[in-house]
Amino acid sequence: MKIRVSTETTEEQAQAIAQALAAQFEDDVTVTDKDGTEVTSADYESPPEEASADTSPPQEDLGPTEREEELWKEIEEIELGGHEKYKDQLPDQGKKFVRDRMDLWFGDDGLLFEDGKFAEFDAEDKLPADGLITGAAEFDGRDVHFMANDYTVKRGSMAAKGVEKFLRMQQRAMKTGQPVIYLMDSSGGRIDQQSGFFANREGIGKYYYNHSLLSGRVPQICVLYGPSIAGAAYTPVFADFTVMVRNMSAMAIASPRMVKMVTGEDIDMQDLGGPDVHAKHSGSADLVADDEEHARELVSKLTSYLPDNSDEKPPQTDGTAPASSPEGIDGVIPQAPNRGYDMTDIIDRVVDADSWFELQPDYGKEILTGFARIDGRPVGIVANQPAQRAGAIFPDSAEKAAQFVWKCDAYNIPLLYLADTPGFMAGSSVEKEAILEKGKKMIYATSSATVPKQCVVVRKAYGAGIYAMSGPAYDPESTIGLPSGEIAIMGPEAAINAVYARKLNDIEDEDERKQKEQELREEYREDIDIHRMASEVVIDDIVPPSTLRKELVNRFAFYEGVEKDRPDKKHGTVL
Repeated sequence: MKIRVSTETTEEQAQAIAQALAAQFEDDVTVTDKDGTEVTSADYESPPEEASADTSPPQEDLGPTEREEELWKEIEEIELGGHEKYKDQLPDQGKKFVRDRMDLWFGDDGLLFEDGKFAEFDAEDKLPADGLITGAAEFDGRDVHFMANDYTVKRGSMAAKGVEKFLRMQQRAMKTGQPVIYLMDSSGGRIDQQSGFFANREGIGKYYYNHSLLSGRVPQICVLYGPSIAGAAYTPVFADFTVMVRNMSAMAIASPRMVKMVTGEDIDMQDLGGPDVHAKHSGSADLVADDEEHARELVSKLTSYLPDNSDEKPPQTDGTAPASSPEGIDGVIPQAPNRGYDMTDIIDRVVDADSWFELQPDYGKEILTGFARIDGRPVGIVANQPAQRAGAIFPDSAEKAAQFVWKCDAYNIPLLYLADTPGFMAGSSVEKEAILEKGKKMIYATSSATVPKQCVVVRKAYGAGIYAMSGPAYDPESTIGLPSGEIAIMGPEAAINAVYARKLNDIEDEDERKQKEQELREEYREDIDIHRMASEVVIDDIVPPSTLRKELVNRFAFYEGVEKDRPDKKHGTVL
């Protein structure tokens, strides 16, 4: 670099300028006068290189401080749960300690985090986590919210801090749109500490408000591990799906002691609200597990059919062939129209092998409800069961079907109806059991469902049965019949008796009367035969039974993206 200075600049000044510029610009500098004659110069000298290696003594790795070690001890103490004597009682009850139960459900690495672990940390009594564990976990590859009662802490009872954690977990589920798993083992509200959580705006009553908001938004699945009484019994019935564990769980609006006090009835907990009561009579239990491991297996299979929330489609898998050949479908259906058979033999020839997952199998047995896959696509199946009460629809089975259809529609699961029913049951007993009210719910759910629906008339579809089973008037994407199908107001026997009773009674000769009855029966059957319905385009098609699976594969795939509009309104009035 060259610079020029005036004649007034002394040599010392020129030297200082040269050195300064050399340092600043990291370059050699030559100073000249106005004629270009060199006055002085300065060479740039780079600073010496720093040592490439750190020569300072190695610093020791910092381990946990005494403060952190103390925190680990506190966490360990909390995770031990309640008093040891209560933990010692669990094996006799067939139960796992709650932390071991969480390991079973989520594995060693599945627990993502826990909220509120230090709840009631400074309580005078021993109340680890206030007897309720909440957080997030990975369950079979998907993120879920969870809660789990610790039965060793006040019998899993609920009090202020635990209630707060429960509510926060529910509210976070509304934000994330992730499923919720409730691992319930609670004796109910902690009566001696009810102030501050029972009737408050953000108290235990808010559980069920939040359950209602979450209903149909994200799957809520409850597994019961012990007796759930009063308020604790509402979480399982608000959940979309409830699993009870045999010889372990129960639920009731009041304890046996309270029942005896109020009514005088002397009854034990299992007879009052055990799995058999709710699986067979009330319908509040969807599934009954043999033990804790079985409960997890059932929920694992159940969730494989469900999306994370109502915005998503259910998960599809690679399709597999049915367990039994579709070639045998027509052979399963008796030639005699009034003979019973097992509808699951038809289902096994239509759905992917090992995919039929029945819900509420012991409740309202004359209707089958459950999930399955058809070429890998999840579907909900509503099927009449001729092996039970001729497949007639009773109040309990109507309600069972209505609730199942409602859940499938909430979570975007297409519906397959397999119709073979003489219709809704008649008689004084079913009228007292609200056959009209509960039948209305089934028809309402079928009418309101916006998911793709396929109706198959397998054999008879009489009376309002064809309505409840999503017949032509109920907006199915297709109504198809098998050659054994019939659609009518009523069956031949009832119709002949209703229309021709007087005429037949006038025939004195018994053989002649029987012959006339047979003629009338055959004439009536011709009128209701599926071919007549197809000829009049009441149904879309009659298909060879051996092609039914392929037909359904194609129809569900074709209508997969269908969207249906319903009238714009706040909501219907049928529950």
